[in-house]
Amino acid sequence: MDRNPSPPPPSRTEEVAVGDCIGSTVYSKHWLFGVLSGLIQIVSPENTKSSSDDDEEQQMELDEELENEICRVWDMSMDEDVALFLQEFNAPDIFMGVLAKSKCPRLREICVGILGNMSCFQEICVSISSDKNLGQVLLHCLYDSDPPTLLETSRLLLTCLSQTEVASVWVERIRENPAIYDSICFIMSSSTNVDLLVKVGEVVDKLFDLDEKLMLEWIRNGAAQPLDQPQEESEEQRVFRIVPCVLEAAKQVRSENLEGLDVYMRILQLLTTVDDGIQAIVQCPDTGKDTWNLLFDLVCHEFCQSDDPPIILQEQKTVLASVFSVLSAVYASQAEQQDLKGEKDLPLIDSLIRVLQNMEHCQKKPEDSSESNTEETKKSDLTQDDFHLKILKDISCEFLSNIFQTLTKDTVAKGLKEGQLSKQKCSCAFQNLLPFYSPVVEDFLKILHEVDKTLAGDLKESFPSLKVQT
Repeated sequence: MDRNPSPPPPSRTEEVAVGDCIGSTVYSKHWLFGVLSGLIQIVSPENTKSSSDDDEEQQMELDEELENEICRVWDMSMDEDVALFLQEFNAPDIFMGVLAKSKCPRLREICVGILGNMSCFQEICVSISSDKNLGQVLLHCLYDSDPPTLLETSRLLLTCLSQTEVASVWVERIRENPAIYDSICFIMSSSTNVDLLVKVGEVVDKLFDLDEKLMLEWIRNGAAQPLDQPQEESEEQRVFRIVPCVLEAAKQVRSENLEGLDVYMRILQLLTTVDDGIQAIVQCPDTGKDTWNLLFDLVCHEFCQSDDPPIILQEQKTVLASVFSVLSAVYASQAEQQDLKGEKDLPLIDSLIRVLQNMEHCQKKPEDSSESNTEETKKSDLTQDDFHLKILKDISCEFLSNIFQTLTKDTVAKGLKEGQLSKQKCSCAFQNLLPFYSPVVEDFLKILHEVDKTLAGDLKESFPSLKVQT
């Protein structure tokens, strides 16, 4: 024969299989029942009571065929029909049994991953979140030593914390489990897994944004230990402080993941919204210095550099806003200000003015945008861009005004000589600082007049509102 034979006529079992589909999918109910039954058998008393070394080693491994099947379920669970069917079949209870009894890291990872996918659907998320026992089992997964399991657990937590109906339930559970603080701090301070660090950072960011009380508790957790107490204890006795852990994670993700760095800078910014958070940064000299050095290096040597195209500000605007906000808070704190005057002022002024200059470029409307998306989309994008740029501008101007207030005659003279306070840069600074920071600009002009009368006069001419007051 020149062609393949025709398939045989459908059998009765194949005809019945049409009714075996899950919802509108082509996935089989019976096949899924078989996989879940296999999971139940894994954690049945007969299979978990043996305790020999060989048996324990076997429990740590996952049969390849079962792994492939349950991974398929993991993929399938992204479909709402499948997720609802799993919920109806009480699959979360099966996964809870696996997590409570299985020692196999891969199996635990997959089970949490499936629950994470199911939690993306509101109805199921509410159901999973209302199960106290499952909630405790899932939170206990944060004590796991397996990075993939930790990653999936963090992803599930972030999904639940992002659902307004159940977020408070998870915040309260986390508050009731103080050991979670230690576990998260340990991950941030010691993990080299960037994906895990980013996801854990997103969880912390969300927690702090949702609940200031929890953030204050976590700030004070490490503050209970005397600052000069040596930390030579074992890991079990180690006392974590939130700021050094956040800084360590930020350093780890810095070069590999801008979004991750953005997350950790946002955490630091949230910490500075309360006085205890600022004190947690500046009270310990080493922590204050580490925070300042990292953030100073980011804005002066990495972000928005002179050889970068101005449009790069669109990519960096949110992280820059957080960094400048934290630097401004630390700079304004009495404990750190004396050490920061002088040598750090001019590079910061240079960076801040460059950001403001680039912002002017980004805010220029394109001449011909007729070939872009719909008018509604363009307006929405511009509004969003303008919103984030305005936040960055407000923070930058406040920080710049704080620095201007500390400038001495010698620093101004040095800035003129090195180019940080050229006429063009001063004009840009004045353009953005006026009229809200008029007294600051006027005081700066008085100092500038002592150093360079010509430049001071030119700037007065350019900004007539200053003419009368000086």
